[in-house]
Amino acid sequence: MSQMLLEATHISHSFDYTLFTDIDFTLASYASKAIVGRSGSGKSTLLHIFSTFMKPDEGNVMLFGENLYGLKDDEIEALRRYDVGIIFQFHYLFKGMSAMENIEVASMLSAESIADVILEKLEIKELMQKKVGELSGGQQQRISIARVLSKQPRIIFADEPTGNLDKETATLVMDVLLDYCKTTGAGLLLVTHDEGMAQRCNKSYRLEDKILKELK
Repeated sequence: MSQMLLEATHISHSFDYTLFTDIDFTLASYASKAIVGRSGSGKSTLLHIFSTFMKPDEGNVMLFGENLYGLKDDEIEALRRYDVGIIFQFHYLFKGMSAMENIEVASMLSAESIADVILEKLEIKELMQKKVGELSGGQQQRISIARVLSKQPRIIFADEPTGNLDKETATLVMDVLLDYCKTTGAGLLLVTHDEGMAQRCNKSYRLEDKILKELK
C-alpha cells in the first residue's frame, strides 16, 4: 500500500532572479517521477529543496510526514543518514579506498548491510577490491549508486545520475533504480536532461518559465 513520502506546497525560490514560483509536488512510495529542463531552469535547486539541503524562500516541504525545515539540524542529519538517498552526477568517492570500502562507509553509518544482489545488478561485484582510481568513470558512478542503495533509503533523489554514462550503462542504472523502488516501496525523484530516461518514470515534468508542467 503506497504512502506519501514527499509533499511540497507553494515552493518559490530566487537567486539574482526568480527560478520558480508556487510549485506543488508530491511523491508517494513505489512511485518514480522525473523533472526535465534546460540548464539553469532550477531543477537541481528544486531537488535540493526537496532533499534537505536548501530551505525555499517560500513554501512548505513535508518529508515522511514531518515539516522538513522545522526540524532541528540533528534530525535533518538523521534523515540524510538513514532515510534519504542522494545520487549526484559527480560521485564524490574516497579515492584512496577500495570500491568496497567506499560502500562500507555508508552502510556502517546507516547500520545496514550491503546486499550482494545490488552489486550484481549494477555489474560491479568483481570490482570490489579495486581502488577507486583504477576504475572508469562509469564504474565509479555505479559504485556511488551502490553506496546510496546500501543504506536502504526510503526516498532517492537522483540529480543527473546517468549524465556521464554511455547509453547501455545509463539504461542499466535506471533499471536498478526503478527495480529498487518496486521491490522496497521507496520513491524516486530523477532530475535529468535525458528525456528518454525521464519517460521511464511513472510521471515526468518540465520546469520551464518558472513553473512545473506535467508531461505525462
